[in-house]
Amino acid sequence: MLKPLKSRLFSTFACLRHENPLGLPRAGAPPQIPRMQRGLPQKRNIKDVKKVIAVSSAKGGVGKSTIAVNLALSFARLGQRTGILDTDVFGPSIPTLLNLSGEPRLSDNNQLIPLSNYGLKSMSMGYLIPEESPVAWRGLMVMKALQQLLHEVDWGGLDILVLDMPPGTGDVQLTITQQIKLDGAVIISTPQDLSLKDAVKGVALFRKVDVPLLGLVSNMSSFICPSCNTPHPIFGPPEKIREMCKKQNLRLLGQIPLHPQVCEDADRGKPTVVADPEGEQAKIFGEIALSVGKLIDLKS
Repeated sequence: MLKPLKSRLFSTFACLRHENPLGLPRAGAPPQIPRMQRGLPQKRNIKDVKKVIAVSSAKGGVGKSTIAVNLALSFARLGQRTGILDTDVFGPSIPTLLNLSGEPRLSDNNQLIPLSNYGLKSMSMGYLIPEESPVAWRGLMVMKALQQLLHEVDWGGLDILVLDMPPGTGDVQLTITQQIKLDGAVIISTPQDLSLKDAVKGVALFRKVDVPLLGLVSNMSSFICPSCNTPHPIFGPPEKIREMCKKQNLRLLGQIPLHPQVCEDADRGKPTVVADPEGEQAKIFGEIALSVGKLIDLKS
């Protein structure tokens, strides 16, 4: 029997309103000294999920979420039970990309039930707050929300879960990489120098926490003129991507051309793999999904 989520987002959030998130001593109370824990937190599996991969760019604006959704949909087209988790608490994109909205319901054991579209299960902070409302939370609230997104969702059995990582290399990224058993990470970048520099930082983070790097996807690698069918490198020559991969010992998983249809499909909530499943763009996403599946030993 499903229970409505009602007005609360998470059970812990209501409690946090009455707590002291800054850790300041209350009047008349002695200051609390936190206990120190040794070593890194123990990595855990996500319940009922066989394989977990992270899609990361360490930089915003390079099309990471669009690629993450199309990659997840490509896994689903291959017959895999697939889910996608939007870990960007402040700027969730998955609801728009999958044309989904509304509050998730709760199962009998107080687990969030994912929303589904196009055969893909999904969970995002965007389902739990009004679209126009900013998430004006400090670190404690963000970490509590992230913990529940990671461990209190009833996925109902998945072959693979794609984590759409937020930009940067801060608290959220460290929490995920140190607490979740990841089967690998896919790095997204454009050929632009600014994107490549941040991508290198993301590569370094995953290596420091011993997460296998599956490879790099070059997004917006070139614009193919519809009249002459000639590629034009808008954001820099593709050789830059190859040089970076060689220097960082990364596989180049695929190169996705800049195409206005990909953006239009994303904006209307019907990703390219669904909107044009036999098109060239969808074929590239499918090839990347096949390559990633082999690298993580995803059973067909």
